[in-house]
Amino acid sequence: MTAGQALAKAAAQLAEAGVPEASRDARKLLAFAAGVDATRVTLMAPDDLPQSVAQRFDTLVAERAARRPVSHLTGSRAFYGRDFQVTPDVLDPRPETETLVEAALAQPFASVLDLGTGSGAILVTLLAERPGAVGTGTDLSEAACLVASANAVTHRVAQRAEIIATHWDHGIAGPYDLIVSNPPYIAATEMEHLAPELAYEPRMALTDGRDGLTAYHAIALAGTRHLAPGGTILVEIGPTQARAVAALFAAQGFATNVLTDLDGRDRVVRAVQTPA
Repeated sequence: MTAGQALAKAAAQLAEAGVPEASRDARKLLAFAAGVDATRVTLMAPDDLPQSVAQRFDTLVAERAARRPVSHLTGSRAFYGRDFQVTPDVLDPRPETETLVEAALAQPFASVLDLGTGSGAILVTLLAERPGAVGTGTDLSEAACLVASANAVTHRVAQRAEIIATHWDHGIAGPYDLIVSNPPYIAATEMEHLAPELAYEPRMALTDGRDGLTAYHAIALAGTRHLAPGGTILVEIGPTQARAVAALFAAQGFATNVLTDLDGRDRVVRAVQTPA
């Protein structure tokens, strides 16, 4: 079987399994199985697939058809122009979160605290884009902290990034110019309606098991303790949570506004410390 025939067969198999963008995922998996860049898959199309590559590809396609995320099969996910190590211990970085990164980079900061850092994608990206800054990432999961630390090393910011296994801001000193977070904001009642891929991601990174707002209470309080005068908090939210989350921060004395993502959905709440 040629690479092109194998690719067409795989795309059809994934589409039948209900995988969104099946052709794209098939190309990614074939490139990974063959050990080549995804841009070379088209050039491979007329060539026969070596048996070892074909077997690896078949296995990967079967796993993807079972709705295992591509990032878990390849071990990485692209985010803001960089590849990040991903494991089942961390949330898969998503394009929507780049809205938060863009908002952070639009303002000056020399120090940043990432609460619930997961893979470290947000923290590492901000430090890589802002070479003079230093930062801290916290996560309750020690396994997640190991992934974040590895990503900090890969992207050469490890000397400016401290990764700590702790509950939100416990044991953190500060102050920080900027606090960021993509917390677990999915309500327990929404979990059963999520895409099948999310079953492979850590539940505690997705939901608080309640109304999806628990983390924002903790982050707002952390802001009162660790934010430098005039500092900013940026948190990702679900598209229906803007009013509730903004109210939580306003109750702690922050001035708030809501930022939308590229699809026009409410995506980030910005909370700025106001003078006492």
